[in-house]
Amino acid sequence: MSSTAAGLAQVGVLLLALAVAHRPFGDYLARVHTDTRHLAVERAVYRVAGVDPASEQRWGAYARSVLAFSFAGVVLLYLLQRLQPLLPFDFDRGAVPPAVAFNTAISFVTNTNWQSYVPEVTLGHAVQMAGLTAQNFVSGAVGLSVAMALVRGFTRQRTDRLGNFWVDLVRGTTRVLLPVAFLFAVVLVATGVVMSLRPAVTVDGVQVAIAPVASQEAIKVLGTNGGGVFNANSAHPFENPTGWSNLIQVFLILLIPVSLTRAFGTLVGDRRQGRVLLGVVGALWAGVLAVVWAAEAHGLRPLEGKELRFGIPSSALFANTTTATSTGAVNSMHDSYTGLGGGAVLLNMLFGEMTPGGVGTGLYGILVMAVIALFLAGLMVGRTPEYLGKKLGRREVTAAALSILAVPAVLLTGAGVAAVLPGTPDALGNPGEHGLTGVLYAYASASNNNGSAFAGLTATGDWFQVSLGICMALGRFVPIAAVLCLAGSLAAQRTTPATAGTLPTAGPLFATLLAGSIVLVAALTYVPALALGPIAEALL
Repeated sequence: MSSTAAGLAQVGVLLLALAVAHRPFGDYLARVHTDTRHLAVERAVYRVAGVDPASEQRWGAYARSVLAFSFAGVVLLYLLQRLQPLLPFDFDRGAVPPAVAFNTAISFVTNTNWQSYVPEVTLGHAVQMAGLTAQNFVSGAVGLSVAMALVRGFTRQRTDRLGNFWVDLVRGTTRVLLPVAFLFAVVLVATGVVMSLRPAVTVDGVQVAIAPVASQEAIKVLGTNGGGVFNANSAHPFENPTGWSNLIQVFLILLIPVSLTRAFGTLVGDRRQGRVLLGVVGALWAGVLAVVWAAEAHGLRPLEGKELRFGIPSSALFANTTTATSTGAVNSMHDSYTGLGGGAVLLNMLFGEMTPGGVGTGLYGILVMAVIALFLAGLMVGRTPEYLGKKLGRREVTAAALSILAVPAVLLTGAGVAAVLPGTPDALGNPGEHGLTGVLYAYASASNNNGSAFAGLTATGDWFQVSLGICMALGRFVPIAAVLCLAGSLAAQRTTPATAGTLPTAGPLFATLLAGSIVLVAALTYVPALALGPIAEALL
């Protein structure tokens, strides 16, 4: 079988698996966040934490809870790294340097998982398991919680309450992420992924690092996290040993973001709304995949850096999926892609990672973009826009605009400053347009909480550690605050019935408007920067 036929077969199997899981898992996600009962383990957590699960929060209190929990996570993870010599399973790897610990703490708490260190020689198993793996669970649950709060904004009326963040967080962790990750950790072990508490094994006299990989690998991809136990990430044979493990990882990356579109339709009482969102993100995901695949199959750059065990189709599929979500895992080095291929995976992040985006972040990202699209449509016809019976006035559109514009502002400022710093040329592994693309990619990855790297930029200096960490924090929490403000404003409204002048949002017209808005906003924002980097390189 040719590589193209094998690649098409792989995509077909992936889409079939997602289609099978989409309905039952999406409906399950909806039930998890509407269930009035609490599991015994959940009640125990609430008692220990002093949380009243029957109480609900206004949007401001919900946002403060998100920020407080995340800040505590940053502090705890920073201390774990700095105090590593005092922990078990440290293997004499020493305390993590302050700048690296700062960057890593923010990275994993914000679901970015950018790694500016070599994991297998920097971190012991205690920090990997108690610090990084734990954050892989709860950072994904935070994104899922915010998405559910926004959905409640659409489904509730005449209220200032959006639910309870602590209940949403616990349920997302205990009922969704933990059981699915446990199941697929066992599956990954069966495919050959390593799971051991030993630091290394000796093979022909050479020490080869090993770790409890499978348990972190499952949540790494399920929670759209991306940080690997090894420096080579999912290109490492201990993290991703076979074609089947590769396909399973791509499936897990897409499972929750894709299923959330079904959950949204179920929760708002109109599953056509969810199908429209799924159609939009699916079309954009497939379009970029075609560009990456074609660029890598017919480009002039050799296969250096690509995973030859899987070939171009699997590399393109993985790269497209990991950048279209907020995952950041890699099974091949994006720095070695062609100008067009590398530019396409960069464009995925510049779309705002809503095609389909990460756990929770993808759903609330595309709903915010839907508000912007309907506002633009309202301007054209001179009518106040509506979405699911809620008026989109100045307050709602302002919150949506802040959410959309926060990331470009942070990204372009950071990349622009870095590009003119005197020390930046020394950090670049490639000159000219490709080097500029590497800088732009790094700040796009950090600001959009993706975490993948172009691998041609040495980002270990204090400037990159601190500036990228700040971009991660602002790129995560400013949009979250804006989204929760939008949710609170929507929940306070009364639902109004549709009229003859209401733009239908369950058909192809709205789907086209939404997809066009995603592309238009990205184009207007980033084309000048792209023209200096990947576009210029592709035209050479």
